[in-house]
Amino acid sequence: MSTIAAVSTPDATGGIAVIRVSGEKALEIADKVFTSVSGKKAVDMEGYTCAYGYASDGDERLDDCILTVFRAPHSYTGENTAEISCHGGIYVTRRILRTLINNGADNALPGEFTKRAFLNGKLDLTQAEAVMDVISAKSERELKMAEELRDGAAFKLADKCSGKLIKILGDLAAWADYPEEDIPAVEPENLKMVLEEVRKELSSLVQNYDAGRIIREGILTAIVGRPNVGKSTLFNSLSGVQRSIVTDIAGTTRDIVEETVRLGDIVLRLSDTAGIRDTDDVIEGIGVEMAEKMIDSAELVIAVFDGGCPLTEDDLYLINKINNKNTVAVINKNDIDLKLDTSIFKENNIQFVYLSAKENTGISELKSAIENIFMLNETSFNTVSAANERQKCCIDNAIKSIDSAILAIDSGELLDAVNVLIDEAEQSLLELTGKKITESVVDEVFSRFCVGK
Repeated sequence: MSTIAAVSTPDATGGIAVIRVSGEKALEIADKVFTSVSGKKAVDMEGYTCAYGYASDGDERLDDCILTVFRAPHSYTGENTAEISCHGGIYVTRRILRTLINNGADNALPGEFTKRAFLNGKLDLTQAEAVMDVISAKSERELKMAEELRDGAAFKLADKCSGKLIKILGDLAAWADYPEEDIPAVEPENLKMVLEEVRKELSSLVQNYDAGRIIREGILTAIVGRPNVGKSTLFNSLSGVQRSIVTDIAGTTRDIVEETVRLGDIVLRLSDTAGIRDTDDVIEGIGVEMAEKMIDSAELVIAVFDGGCPLTEDDLYLINKINNKNTVAVINKNDIDLKLDTSIFKENNIQFVYLSAKENTGISELKSAIENIFMLNETSFNTVSAANERQKCCIDNAIKSIDSAILAIDSGELLDAVNVLIDEAEQSLLELTGKKITESVVDEVFSRFCVGK
């Protein structure tokens, strides 16, 4: 493979920047750009050692630098690697990278360093995918989940299940191929028992997938309600900035205003919508229609009601609209005399909280209600789960094949048919861990990475 180079720190001004070079000629190329004050060459340095010097482009000195050398196979990629640490100016960093490219390195593609780590056996595919989850983690829970996956927790469980299936396939093959030998027959009941054990273990990888996905990606959330109940004030309160216009004039919000906010460890992808009511205003009517569509597509609805007055016809229409949705009803303006009857929320099993968007009170109660809806408690994250849709699809396919195999055993099918289904499950697990996977899938996985990682 070619020698690649890229900036591995953010493309922004900072105290320090790191340019990574990896490949067979990494140290030779580094020597063309970096000169140590001691006169020692990168090709002569031992792994895990550093040298102080400067980077140059021909006779032009670019910056004072530190060169760190990693020798194959004891590097992140498994290849010879050199890392040049320079001052974190955007221009100087790009100049050093350009000089490395001019001296024989190729620009690294997105995720190419981690891809090489996978191809060189430094990481399995689930661990490689977890690298980006670690980088993008925005909370303690999210980081903990990513670190468990990077440590190989998902791989170990999937590999354990794969080993059980391989043993079954071996027993079936030996029994079928050598009938003259004194090989014990595979008993269907014992076979079914092992398959049920594997199914249970694989199910544990997907049972908390939705909770994990919510922690990583956030919850698509629509704030809805009739005009002037405090939707935009709540939106601004959660956002921490004045994103929505707040006035006493009904129908001020006509378009959808969006913002991503954090509520403790929960990320909400918020949308502030137009007030839902009957209107003759054509433009406002379009906003109302968009608000109703947001209710249909949202994963969570925060329905806001004015606690200072009884429910109106528009309120009742909204309650009917949000029935059977993941909903928290917010009884707003609890800083004034409450006149709203909450019995309708109890009758429809809709969680409700009292809140004052203006005074910014009741937010913790709103957070608890959302956690309760999505069962986002600590126990949800004590079990390793699939990290993304690719992994979940592989596990679902394996479980589907195992279910079919169990059904075939119960139906008295020949063990040859059961063998085919078990082999299908095994192939799905090999795809999950990356032990058997197409080049196109590998390319797709690493295309999601940033350049330099």
